[in-house]
Amino acid sequence: MPKHVLRYAFDDQAFRGFRATQVQVKLTSSNWERQRYFALRQRVFSDEQQLLSHEQDAEDFRATAIVALASNCGMTDDVVGAVRIFQRDDPNYPELWFGGRLCVAKEYRGHSQIGKALINTAVSRAKQLGCQHFHAFVQRQNVRYFSGLHWAEMGDISIAGHPHKRMRADLSAYPLATMPAPALPHAERTWA
Repeated sequence: MPKHVLRYAFDDQAFRGFRATQVQVKLTSSNWERQRYFALRQRVFSDEQQLLSHEQDAEDFRATAIVALASNCGMTDDVVGAVRIFQRDDPNYPELWFGGRLCVAKEYRGHSQIGKALINTAVSRAKQLGCQHFHAFVQRQNVRYFSGLHWAEMGDISIAGHPHKRMRADLSAYPLATMPAPALPHAERTWA
């Protein structure tokens, strides 16, 4: 009697390029979102880019975390994008806010404009909180991308031995956030 061999129309390779069909950008609101937010940043900046050995810093204590959540069939699957915003005192720039640690999971880069949605949400949220100036330190290879999103170069800086540009957003190109106003705006400025 011949042995029957089961053959399947798919194998493990078929799932490697899978991406969720829906992505939502929002402020973190649960512990698991925040844990996955930090895990994604570690994966991108430490493991993949080897930019920072430990990428968390003191700004995380006061930063507002923003995530891109992948969903399938109405069920949230994972954090696939991240950025943070925080206010910084600077006598030359009243109401100065910074964006930073912008990253998108490798399998989602170039998909559904996740980076652009994260930047829009970050700048718009900061404007909602009173931002008059919004800056970021951008890796040199990403300067052109930011320039296309209404950002201007301000100068060169080295971070962890890697060249970056300080850039500023043209706030007139970013609408106010459509998310609800914060219940305690002063609390958000110190804690996320």
